[in-house]
Amino acid sequence: QLQLVESGGGLVQPGGSLRLSCAASGFTLRNYGIGWFRQAPGKEREGVSCISKSGSNTNYADSVKGRFTISRDIAKNTVYLQMNNLKPEDTAIYYCAAQRNYFCSGPMEYWGQGTQVTVSS
Repeated sequence: QLQLVESGGGLVQPGGSLRLSCAASGFTLRNYGIGWFRQAPGKEREGVSCISKSGSNTNYADSVKGRFTISRDIAKNTVYLQMNNLKPEDTAIYYCAAQRNYFCSGPMEYWGQGTQVTVSS
């Protein structure tokens, strides 16, 4: 059925970079908006970035604007989150999620399992 699988997390030093991947199966990204979310221990889940189903519209949380870039590869049916100049406060489990008419708000229909990002010296 419909599935999202995140990958690319790991341990990185402050100022470093990571690229997260969100591979979709069972559905095409042409029909779904995608959001990246993150959750740190003891904190609520927060939205990080989002991309419309057309791929034409993107948005970012103020905390990551200018450092993170969301993109998609339709041929691979995959959404990416390029994270540059990482900070310790970026440490969290990162999730991608999909919704048919989603653009940065509303309930999500499908969630990935998450990938851990740890920014530390």
